[in-house]
Amino acid sequence: MEDSRHLDAYSQIVSGVAERLTPKVASLRVPRRGGVGESLGSAVVFTGDGFLLTNAHVVGRASGGTAAFSDGTSAPFRVVGADPLSDLAVLRADGTTPEPAELGEADKLVVGQLVVAVGNPLGLAGSVTAGVVSALGRSLPARGRVIEDVIQTDAALNPGNSGGALADADARVVGINTAVAGVGLGMAVPVNDTTRRIISALMRDGRVRRAYLGLAMIPGPVPAVWRERLGRKTGLLIAEVVAGGPADRAGLRQGDLLLTVAGKPVGVSQDLQRLMFSEAIGRPLAITVMRNGALVDVIAEPAELVAA
Repeated sequence: MEDSRHLDAYSQIVSGVAERLTPKVASLRVPRRGGVGESLGSAVVFTGDGFLLTNAHVVGRASGGTAAFSDGTSAPFRVVGADPLSDLAVLRADGTTPEPAELGEADKLVVGQLVVAVGNPLGLAGSVTAGVVSALGRSLPARGRVIEDVIQTDAALNPGNSGGALADADARVVGINTAVAGVGLGMAVPVNDTTRRIISALMRDGRVRRAYLGLAMIPGPVPAVWRERLGRKTGLLIAEVVAGGPADRAGLRQGDLLLTVAGKPVGVSQDLQRLMFSEAIGRPLAITVMRNGALVDVIAEPAELVAA
């Protein structure tokens, strides 16, 4: 970095992250179906052999495109796999790419923490904004589906920033910017254990197989008289049960408080998401809920969730 003695501490952090990450964030040009025009976005190099991470909505149903970097180089890429349910896609560049960015751990973020958004929109050789984590574990309605467990930040996102990096003060990528939900409101898909499994599945198979129970849930409190005995204060309150789905067939009901699945406690939506991958499809899962002040055990067999 150039001499930073005249910068305050905040500016030193932001400029340092920008210097380290801007070369590793590509500008994407993706041909639209029918050959009319192209979609624009950003992507982050995350391996030394040319894999990039972006949003599924950036690539859509395209099979490839062109990635351009801030040093003036460019390379064609192919879409290895896309997962609309998490809005993540993995690309493979056919050519030399910059050194990869370091992936961080979004589960360690706290509200109020400094984050830096780095994109390469419209081929403008890097766009950097900074802000704080406004909220964690948000749900983002998008294109007829809901993206769960997103990071909300007030770092401004410019057109074409989708697929760019959301980084911590050490330039570790903790999220992939996915949308502008309103003025002063940005969202990012977190980089954590769940999304690492999604990324690995996309690299290996080109798609993600998921299990589902057919539940809509929100965090709910454990009754005070049970907290000491159970050693916890929250569970997942079942707001809706999909008719005919695995949870419905198992006898779960609206108003049940979900406590454990397969012996593991669940208190936030991502706890259940971590369990709902291909290995859970068709496998009986023991589920404990609280119903009318009593503990109830049921067995459910998750089915495969097919993305539209």
